[in-house]
Amino acid sequence: MKTDSGKFRMIAKTFQGLEEVLVHELENLGAEEIKVLKRAVSFVGDKALMYKANFHLRTATRVIKPIHKFNALDTDEVYKGIQEIDWSEYLSLKDTISIDSTISSEDFKHSKFVTYRVKDAIVDQFFEKTGDRPSVRVVNPTLRINVHIDKNTCTVSLDSSGESLHKRGYRVAETAAPLNEVMAAGMILMSEWDKKSNFIDPMCGSGTLLIEAALIAYNIPVGLYRKELGFQKWSDFDQDLWDEIYNEETEIDFDANIIGCDISDKAMEIAEENIRNAGLRRKIKLTVIPFQQFIPPTEKGILITNPPYGERLKVQDLEGLYSMIGERLKHKFMGYDAWILSYGKECFDSIGLRPSRKVTLFNGPLECKFQKYSMFAGSKKDTFKDRKESNR
Repeated sequence: MKTDSGKFRMIAKTFQGLEEVLVHELENLGAEEIKVLKRAVSFVGDKALMYKANFHLRTATRVIKPIHKFNALDTDEVYKGIQEIDWSEYLSLKDTISIDSTISSEDFKHSKFVTYRVKDAIVDQFFEKTGDRPSVRVVNPTLRINVHIDKNTCTVSLDSSGESLHKRGYRVAETAAPLNEVMAAGMILMSEWDKKSNFIDPMCGSGTLLIEAALIAYNIPVGLYRKELGFQKWSDFDQDLWDEIYNEETEIDFDANIIGCDISDKAMEIAEENIRNAGLRRKIKLTVIPFQQFIPPTEKGILITNPPYGERLKVQDLEGLYSMIGERLKHKFMGYDAWILSYGKECFDSIGLRPSRKVTLFNGPLECKFQKYSMFAGSKKDTFKDRKESNR
């Protein structure tokens, strides 16, 4: 699946609702022929771009490289199609493999059986040629293989990321309901924060939004903390090229504040530990204080937060919590843009403010809303009235 120029097609996976944000990230990296898929974006680039995508993309969970596509009506045809690939190009006997199968087809009921047949096809090919076979290893294999069957089309890809890219490597502890790192980065990028004004999370939990905001503000690559990425074990890994990408100086200055607070001492201890592990302690300000007592800086900025919404975190007075959030936004955050991620219409109804934008995002299995509230210095009605009078 290569092009004549040495470039090839790749697929960056993401969460539903973050596809357009990921497109923008790929454009900035120089990707070509970008196409939006469901929970993924396909694109064309070279080996350098594949390395950069894994190192820099904030909203991708994996970057896979398709190597073969064929049609199959049953698992025997899957076996034959897998054997069409010369696996010695990608593996040696001392290497280990892991296979992940995703099925969207009425003809294939069990993904585990497909996985077994793919494994058999690969190891049988080696055994026929050498009398020996590579081993399967679920944890930390040499090569992760992705098999996707859509109806009767089977696509075989190599997973260049290894562990999911949301596992940045900075998180050493977490609260009861931590926000996924990819989701957090996507929320921040979606908000179109100017990266020049203050960033506040008044219910910061384990600090994920704060850390991702700092990485964005200072342009620090998210892959910096990873011990290893999948492509580093590939037979064609280019160490010099990777060193060049890894050591490129990208950090920029940021003069505003990134501020987090939480009512829980335990949550703050966890946030401090994660922030320290990310090397961002001097770049993020933390305070143990309830939201209803927090006074934001007079310089305007953006607030993004993921309050409890009664699924994994039990809140005695959910309606009262969200009513308080609305009151604080209305009276103390004039001039700010505020973005709230939550689940359930009753939570947003309790805020009592009219959102200027609504986005559907999936936080794990939960279909959530990410809503923007533009907090005018006066009431919205007064603001429009003043504009109308000034234009007379």
